[in-house]
Amino acid sequence: MLVTDRKRCGDRSLAQVVAAAIDGGVNAVQLREKDLPAGELLALARQLRGVCGTRALLLVNDRMDVALMSGADGLHLGEGGLPVAACRQMLPPSMKVGRSVHSVKAARQAELDGADYVVLGTLFPSPSHEDAEPGGLPLLENVARRLTIPVVGIGGIDGSRVGDCLQAGARGVAAISAFTDGDPEAAAATLWSRVTADVPPGEEEPCG
Repeated sequence: MLVTDRKRCGDRSLAQVVAAAIDGGVNAVQLREKDLPAGELLALARQLRGVCGTRALLLVNDRMDVALMSGADGLHLGEGGLPVAACRQMLPPSMKVGRSVHSVKAARQAELDGADYVVLGTLFPSPSHEDAEPGGLPLLENVARRLTIPVVGIGGIDGSRVGDCLQAGARGVAAISAFTDGDPEAAAATLWSRVTADVPPGEEEPCG
């Protein structure tokens, strides 16, 4: 999962970074641009809807209105965001609802409330969340064994850590700087190859 941050894209547009990452294997894009006014965010969401097409899910962070109006595939909620259960009731059954979590308690509550997946972090030291205390693989293991919905790991994820995350129970990984700090297509290809290499045959396609 690519989590967007247009301010880290340098001289490239966000759409260019997303397109390249999808070419490399990314199959989910979380649009997370909290400082944008609603109108600009909607325009960006519609642009990324076109970029993602049928190759990657588009998930809009926190803004249910923008998710619906842009034709996104789902809504991703921060841990302190709107209630999962209320959003689930208001959205079409086809739309996914995810939640960012940082603890076992929050993860279990998200599943009870109807979340389709959780994004768990921060797992490792990350330039995107320098002040966050990493929970590491023990946190991932504790959460994954208590949930039946997919757990996606985030925070300091690179190719060398993907295998450990999946072995600890993650169904995929998410990242920001891994895609924006270099070649997004190459980074995505590396992460995707590590993710798929550690998924047992016959299991559902992972998120990464």
